[in-house]
Amino acid sequence: MLLPHEELVARLVRVGDLPPHLRPSFERVERHRFLPDRITTPDGTTVDRARDEARWFELAYADIPIVTQRDDGAEHGPGYPTSSASQPTIVADMLRRLDVLPGMRVLEVGTGTGYNAALLSHLLGDDEVTSVEVDAELAETARVRLMSAGFTPLVVTGDGMQGWPARAPYDRVISTAAVQRVPYHWVAQSRPGGRILTPWGNAFHNGVLAELRVGPDGTAHGRFGGDVAFMWVRDQRVPRRVVETYVHPETQEFTTTRTELYPYEPISDFGASFAIGLRMPTVLNRVESSESDGPRFTVHLVDPDTGSWASWHIDPGQRGTGYEVRQHGPRELFTELEAAHAWWLGEGRPEHSRFGLTVSADHQRVWLDEESHLVASAP
Repeated sequence: MLLPHEELVARLVRVGDLPPHLRPSFERVERHRFLPDRITTPDGTTVDRARDEARWFELAYADIPIVTQRDDGAEHGPGYPTSSASQPTIVADMLRRLDVLPGMRVLEVGTGTGYNAALLSHLLGDDEVTSVEVDAELAETARVRLMSAGFTPLVVTGDGMQGWPARAPYDRVISTAAVQRVPYHWVAQSRPGGRILTPWGNAFHNGVLAELRVGPDGTAHGRFGGDVAFMWVRDQRVPRRVVETYVHPETQEFTTTRTELYPYEPISDFGASFAIGLRMPTVLNRVESSESDGPRFTVHLVDPDTGSWASWHIDPGQRGTGYEVRQHGPRELFTELEAAHAWWLGEGRPEHSRFGLTVSADHQRVWLDEESHLVASAP
């Protein structure tokens, strides 16, 4: 019978996320050494190691993300997750995509628990791994856990958006938190031919990986892949509780129209949602339903920058006459969503992997199929 750690490695091999050169590192580094004694699962269940060690070990090696911090460590916050241990298949897949090999130097942004830094240290050696963590308490805990496991990479307490120039240039840069804008510091601190891998998204859609290669001209280019959602880096977080904050139809003026468009494709379809987010990057979408409403629900679109909102009320009984849409503010968000969805259909329903990103000192540009087919741009 395999031990939980051995079962995890075997599982990663079976799903194809563990190339031969990475396997010894996953066999050597035990995930449970980097987890707190109280584990909170994605469904909110908390297990204390002292009370139920068997269940704790089971969760430690399950293929799930584990919340390790809430509210940036504040004691009496609302309970928002702010740091976690990524699920093992995602950790392995990202290292595979990074194409990191012995002899390289790596910058990791977001030390978190230290588990990923330990894997990199085993593969490359401690001196070739620099990990930057913005939270001082998390950084110190990671240092202790790394040393206890036999690893001593450089763990820096600082802003990972600035990189760490003292050890540049890097062959690889990997972020374990999502960004809306790739910092040019990462590009500038990479060798020509180096690679950058980071979760990327916007307010509308958080869930892809940007896989970039650094060119000799100081720009980075690459495509999007993966299907993952990470917590945002602290200075690029999207607003929370936007419906409660901005949507007050009882006191705000709004226009009312009807639509035959159903939310499944523009909101739930991965490719459509990603593409629409490129056109509406500051707009958040939230779905509200309740048991008393039965099959009825409401999709809210909110732009905190302008205070604009739209509410898209779905009642299956009204399918024949269309669904009610309310819009408030200087931006007609539902009208914009319809136009973005029509654009995506007109382009042939492209999947997210057909889109790419170019990052230079002056701009960040998203394109479709080739760089001349520009989709979105930001300074």
